[in-house]
Amino acid sequence: MKPVSIGTPKSPHATRVLLLGSGELGKEVTIELQRFGVEVIACDRYADAPAMQVAHRSHVIDMLDRAAVRRVVEQEKPHLIVPEIEAIATAELVQLESEGWHVIPTADAARLTMDREAIRRVAADELGLPTAKFQFADTLDELRTAARALGWPVVIKPIMSSSGKGQSLAHSEADLDKSWHYAQTGGRTGAGRVIVEEFIHFESEITMLTVRSASGTSFCDPVGHRQVGGDYIESWQPHQMSALQIERSQEVAKKITDRLGGYGIFGVELFLLPNDRVMFSEVSPRPHDTGLVTLATQVWSEFALHARAILGLPISTIRRHSTGASVALRAEGNLASPMIEGLAEAYATPDVDVRFFGKPTAGPRRRLGVVLATADTVEAALAKATRVAGLVKLRDGNV
Repeated sequence: MKPVSIGTPKSPHATRVLLLGSGELGKEVTIELQRFGVEVIACDRYADAPAMQVAHRSHVIDMLDRAAVRRVVEQEKPHLIVPEIEAIATAELVQLESEGWHVIPTADAARLTMDREAIRRVAADELGLPTAKFQFADTLDELRTAARALGWPVVIKPIMSSSGKGQSLAHSEADLDKSWHYAQTGGRTGAGRVIVEEFIHFESEITMLTVRSASGTSFCDPVGHRQVGGDYIESWQPHQMSALQIERSQEVAKKITDRLGGYGIFGVELFLLPNDRVMFSEVSPRPHDTGLVTLATQVWSEFALHARAILGLPISTIRRHSTGASVALRAEGNLASPMIEGLAEAYATPDVDVRFFGKPTAGPRRRLGVVLATADTVEAALAKATRVAGLVKLRDGNV
């Protein structure tokens, strides 16, 4: 196994990591990297993003601007370039990697997973993984044709978006005008192509957190989750599954992550169907928001696992010490200066933790924190986290 050495931060021998995207997931990765003495430089499109608040340095750039990404890479000279979000100029990452820069997990993984069409064609056409039936549409007329062919209802998503932005469910022809408009305005890169999927009547959906490291491929216990409009609302670990479902889920996760390559953690989203069937949905080549629950349930959270994997360290085992749940804290409206209240009431409940991310502003539905809870059962942990989330209040400090 190749030896790993890490220098002292801010010294000529420092091990530098450039984080592209500085949200709450990146903040936790930054903290874990700094436990090893890694020098972290955080980038985002706005100032004072969560990871910037704990990084050694930060830059505010448009990460969809190829020239801006290159400038900061050439200035900082990182040993590792770590995308924390999908909205990045992935073509520039591919070019940088070809010049010898190290992109986590790979530049191609970042490129494929940013584009729903690309990753779906890899999963369904190249790897033969079970997926929902799908078509693509470039115009409203093509959307109508695709929807009729797939049957109602259909799910409509921009090719490039995240956190449910631009995603909708159309129950009939009458919904398509609204769905098309929302997809054109909610996508990450503006108007453009959409993917149209049959609606899957699944029993549940899970995230199979999959780690590729110097030790090979390993898996966290399955994380169950509930989403609304493509947005994570709550998650729990472990999700109850049959041995055959776990085997099939790990098989799908290994196939897609082997195809993407590189080291790090991957959030593989799967649908669980009757008769122990498993269907691929999406994959993120980075820590997953539903995996926030691992902050309470695992010896090494998904963020700790990601840090170890990308540094080239072996991961001999993944241990879960508790059963737990997470509930997202989301803004109900526009908050110019978010504040959190009710923490004393929250911490009166045993085995509960609250994380406030410290985002400088927020719009409706934006995730500003998370409640974590552990208990003897998933049901008890989720009930506890939900109750405590009701005690915590988010408000605008300027009002």
